[in-house]
Amino acid sequence: MAARSRRARILTKRRPLRWRAGSGTTLSPPACLTIATRESALALWQANHVRERLSALYPGLAVDILGLTTQGDRLLSSSLAKVGGKGLFIKELEDALASERADIAVHSMKDVPVSLPPGFAIAAVTERDDPRDAFVSKQYSQLRSLPDGSRVGTSSLRRESQLRARYPQLEVAPLRGNVLTRLRRLDEEQYAAVILAVAGLKRLGLAGRITTVLEPEDSLPAPGQGALAIECRAARVDLVDMLAPLNHFESEWCVRAERSVSRALSGSCAVPIGAFAQRLSNSVHLRGLVASPDGSRYVWAERRAASLSTDPEELGLALAHELLAGGARDILAALNL
Repeated sequence: MAARSRRARILTKRRPLRWRAGSGTTLSPPACLTIATRESALALWQANHVRERLSALYPGLAVDILGLTTQGDRLLSSSLAKVGGKGLFIKELEDALASERADIAVHSMKDVPVSLPPGFAIAAVTERDDPRDAFVSKQYSQLRSLPDGSRVGTSSLRRESQLRARYPQLEVAPLRGNVLTRLRRLDEEQYAAVILAVAGLKRLGLAGRITTVLEPEDSLPAPGQGALAIECRAARVDLVDMLAPLNHFESEWCVRAERSVSRALSGSCAVPIGAFAQRLSNSVHLRGLVASPDGSRYVWAERRAASLSTDPEELGLALAHELLAGGARDILAALNL
């Protein structure tokens, strides 16, 4: 598919903007930035959202969008766990950064592997949207309303394992493709219900398709779900400083805690792992789970921190150790991890 390119331009003349890099050196921003993104409707929405934020911050900046098809977009007949995991959705975008065809890449944070390749950095985590999962059905109001044997579609081992553990009477079937493709298959009655991310449906103007929002106790989100990651080459200090205003501290803190859990557990698409950090009125609540793919073994743990001044990665590591001690080690060993 040919790459799509759009440019936001300013018609009025403005003096060049300047800001200070972390070293104290005053830098001039580039005249134009190129954002690498997947070409799905949701990914393009995300890239355009970041473009609009950048244009508002730096009115003299032109922003191009470079649309790319990733290997994860092409391999729709197999589960991600079987064909290589989350990295399949970002490799082509990182190649564009490495070759300087693009300056930044915008990802759904839940699709970003917990360890980046050398030379790359997450420069900003945007303010998180609703991180929960959504139950979507044309006939039934909630999961427990589904008749025995009903077919529920999901692309995620995390969602599948939780469904199998809580609703063993249901048939959980694989469902790949973009959001619109998954909804079309539901409308064609290939499934009685599908489980999707609330944030993706809202961003596409499809909040009306949500039947019920699943609380974390019923479907613990993936690490980073609902947040966007802006990636660049680590050497681009100018971009790291330029993107700093887009970083939302609370969202970044929560995402770092969640990803720390996943990293300590060798998290990948082959392991059903959930992690969700949430700031409450007087503490931060971190929950995590590890399950076997068939839902027969299930370990849940939670921790609290007094405030966001706590090191999020230490909190995540502590929770991961608690999960391992509670039985996650045996689950991971059975998966040969």
